[in-house]
Order: sequence, then structure tokens, then C-alpha cells
Amino acid sequence: MEAEKGRIEGQNERSDKDEVFTKVVRAGKRTYFFDVKSTRHEDLYLTITESKKRLGKEGKMFYEKHKIFLYKEDFEKFTEGLREAVAFAGNGVVFHSLPVGSEETEEAVSEVAAGEFSDVDFDELGTR
Repeated sequence: MEAEKGRIEGQNERSDKDEVFTKVVRAGKRTYFFDVKSTRHEDLYLTITESKKRLGKEGKMFYEKHKIFLYKEDFEKFTEGLREAVAFAGNGVVFHSLPVGSEETEEAVSEVAAGEFSDVDFDELGTR
């Protein structure tokens, strides 16, 4: 029993050390936790936890949690995807980021510079 207690205490000490940074965001009925943690090899990763207070069957409150683990090598692609999804959810438009110096980027820039825009008369749209 004594050995188990020592092992559990050691685990608790380790879990206190592996949490490097925490940001709590309260949003309505939900709370989001952004935790930066460290592995045994000192590599950093991010956990995103959504927590919602729920009423259980016996009338007791509990927290329903959903967690995502995001590793350093995926940060850039995840952030890009999240940014596009949030932009679309906000206004229904997706802005794709193009690599600088690519043909697509130069083509888009030259179209804007040439003033190639569609001329839309919004007053006429409502009369059809």
C-alpha cells in the first residue's frame, strides 16, 4: 500500500510539471481549456478541452468533457483549417491562403491590380 501511494504521489508531481501553460475561455454554457503540456522528452503539445456542466440521472451535476490532442508538427495545418472554418461559419466565405510566389498568388494579385472586378448593381438584384 505504501509503495502504491508513493507511485501515485510521483505521478501527481509529474502531471503538475508537464502542464506548461493554461488559458481558460468561458463562452456561454461552455468552458474551453487550452493547455500546453510537455512530454517526458520535453516536446510540447496542446490539449483543447471543451467542458459543459450537465445534470445526471440522479440529479447530480457533472462535467461532460471532450478533448483534442494537438501535436507540434500539426499546429500550422490545424490553425489554417480552423481559421478557414471559423471564417466560413462567420460569413459563409472561405479565404484560401496561397503560398507567396506561387503562380496562383501572382495571378490573383495581377487581377486585383488590373481592376478586373464584376460590376454588380445591387438595386437591380431585388427587382427580379
